[in-house]
Amino acid sequence: MRNHFWKYLALLAFIPSSASAQTTAPLSWEQVRQRFEQNNPTLLAGKLGVDESKAQEITAYLRPNPNFTLSTDGTQITRYKGVWQPFTGTQFATIISYLHERQHKRELRLESAQKATGIAISGQADLMRSLVFALRAAFVQTLQEKAIFELAKENLAYYDHVLDVNRERYKAGGIAQVDLDRLELQRVNYESDLQTAEESLETAKIQLLMFLNDRTPVNQFDVTGPFDFSRGITPLDEVRQTALDNRPDLKAAVQSIDKAKTDHRLAIANGSTDPTFSGWYTYNPSFNNPFAHQTLGASVSIPLRIFDRNQGEKLRTQLDIDRNEKLMEATRAQVFADVDSAYATVDSTLILLQPYKDKYLQQASRVRDTIAFSYEHGAASLLDFLNAQAEYRSVQVNYLNLVASYLNAASQLNMAVGREVIQ
Repeated sequence: MRNHFWKYLALLAFIPSSASAQTTAPLSWEQVRQRFEQNNPTLLAGKLGVDESKAQEITAYLRPNPNFTLSTDGTQITRYKGVWQPFTGTQFATIISYLHERQHKRELRLESAQKATGIAISGQADLMRSLVFALRAAFVQTLQEKAIFELAKENLAYYDHVLDVNRERYKAGGIAQVDLDRLELQRVNYESDLQTAEESLETAKIQLLMFLNDRTPVNQFDVTGPFDFSRGITPLDEVRQTALDNRPDLKAAVQSIDKAKTDHRLAIANGSTDPTFSGWYTYNPSFNNPFAHQTLGASVSIPLRIFDRNQGEKLRTQLDIDRNEKLMEATRAQVFADVDSAYATVDSTLILLQPYKDKYLQQASRVRDTIAFSYEHGAASLLDFLNAQAEYRSVQVNYLNLVASYLNAASQLNMAVGREVIQ
């Protein structure tokens, strides 16, 4: 009994720790995107719109319902030999009629509805493209603020180390009280940087949680991923062709032309004459011929289309084909503009990033450490020391901002293409 009790306590102690580990585990970009696709209400609403379009296909393919008519005539209230006979001479008639649709109207309605569903699917893909771009921007913003926050902590720790060294120098008489005071006053800048970075990081996380429709506390939510850049980039001609093959809005524009052509064929078909076939059975009491009580009959009703009441719809659908062709050309031009603009931004950002990576970061670190060493040994002035610290902070922050600009530009290019061409 005692062994079971201790096992139960051990199980209780293990469950919260594992749950906490799952809560605090940072999410990768793939995990963030997966949660986004599962939980984002705007995306889920778009999926329901596609389902609604599919439901309209059922309505479009419905057949006309037959009509059933029951009628009576000749009813007289009579009395024969003291007996009431109210239905003696009543005539009963049952009629069934059905409208026959010619020239494949039902099939064309289904085809038009199916193409409308295809456009809705492409529209949902385009919505996904736009929302993923915004999600990626929020993800990159969070990574950027994390990097700046870590840099602020590192700078504060480095400066605290410098202060400790100079306090010892002051005790030994190596620097004046005013120099130590000026050094300690500079620490507030590093504290301010750290506080600002922490607040910006929380704001970025809140924005990302909004996309995920997640109520996780900010201090329990974190993301992880590479915050760097790639020097290689696909040639512009290949990126353009990939965009033409993958952009969902361009695909929707092409599908709209195809649907407009189907609608025009349907308008022509709706201008055709649809006959109505009828058949009936009657019970008609005959006083002259006692054997001629029941009759069968049939008829065909054909509207006389003296006036074409569908000519306006025919013209409208024909014009709609031309309109959608012009819209497709406009969308195609927009695709090229989006790709070229995003490509130029990526290329320009890479040009700025490469010298930072190859030279400026190392130079800023080397200058800071050299001036700090020189100041500690009396070979540099306090102003030189403070300037070197400020230059190091500026170079590091500029580099992180450029990396974020590159990642956002790469995300913009991926959005312009319609799929990821830069990971």
